[in-house]
Amino acid sequence: MVFANSDSYASPGLRSLQAVKLLIAGGFGAGKTTMVGAVSEIVPLRTEEQITELSIGVDDLVGVEHKTTTTVALDFGRITIDSSLVLYLFGTPGQDRFWFMWDELTNGALGAVVLADTRRLEDCFAPVDYFESRGVPFLVAVNCFDSADVYYEDEIRVALDLPTDVPVVLCDARARASVKSVLICLLEYIMSADV
Repeated sequence: MVFANSDSYASPGLRSLQAVKLLIAGGFGAGKTTMVGAVSEIVPLRTEEQITELSIGVDDLVGVEHKTTTTVALDFGRITIDSSLVLYLFGTPGQDRFWFMWDELTNGALGAVVLADTRRLEDCFAPVDYFESRGVPFLVAVNCFDSADVYYEDEIRVALDLPTDVPVVLCDARARASVKSVLICLLEYIMSADV
């Protein structure tokens, strides 16, 4: 299995190893750090800092008032699919003031998950526009928070004005099996002939 934009490593006597970079993006508080941590086989790298009074008037905490930390650079995790494929997961910061990191994080990425929180669905517009404008294949994964209203995939697609070929899936960013299912869906979408 060979992916564009992936690095290949080979040692004498060993099969070629494909290293694939995927992004986990979305709005502030959508669950990106949780998603990377739920599936990573290594202790994930997190660059979270405490939210302080300096964020008052800068960061929109409506719907995520309980949040006490924020990612200021990136999250990083790894998952080995098999002896020939390793996924490197990079979680993006969600707040507007840290979006300068996105261009660097997107460099070399094969695809992206836009993690959606239906309590703050408008936070998905910027990531969707970002990946569409750069030609990065993405899907939308709706993180089903316990306190959020439930919407079906088609309702999310209409609300975000997504093309019919962009997958929309429901998930629980805390559950390893759910996150793995999202990543498999993204890889299948990337490998499809239409992308």
